[in-house]
Amino acid sequence: MEKSHADKEHHDTSNEEVCNMNEEKLRQSHHSKEVKSNLTARLNRIEGQIRGVRRLIDQDTYCDDVLTQIAAAQSALNSVTRILLEGHLKHCVVEKIRAGDDDVVEELLVTIHRLMKK
Repeated sequence: MEKSHADKEHHDTSNEEVCNMNEEKLRQSHHSKEVKSNLTARLNRIEGQIRGVRRLIDQDTYCDDVLTQIAAAQSALNSVTRILLEGHLKHCVVEKIRAGDDDVVEELLVTIHRLMKK
């Protein structure tokens, strides 16, 4: 049975996803292979959409048609953002709070503010 668009939008953010610091104290995130594959596929489609928008502009396509394609690319990028934010909340933020790092809440507020400025 084929998945609907809504089902495809939902993804599993398994316990393999964790955020941590590496040896150089750089923040890192480790996504499951499934999540990485999902994100990569989405980003590849977005790249194609952006190339398509450039082509439409080069071909002097009617502005409304170009804007429709831009809106589609923005929507796709928003989906990538939602996937990353969901994984971050379910894993990285929860993990840091459990470890006693309450500063992560302020970091999250800054991130949400940045995302809402769009």
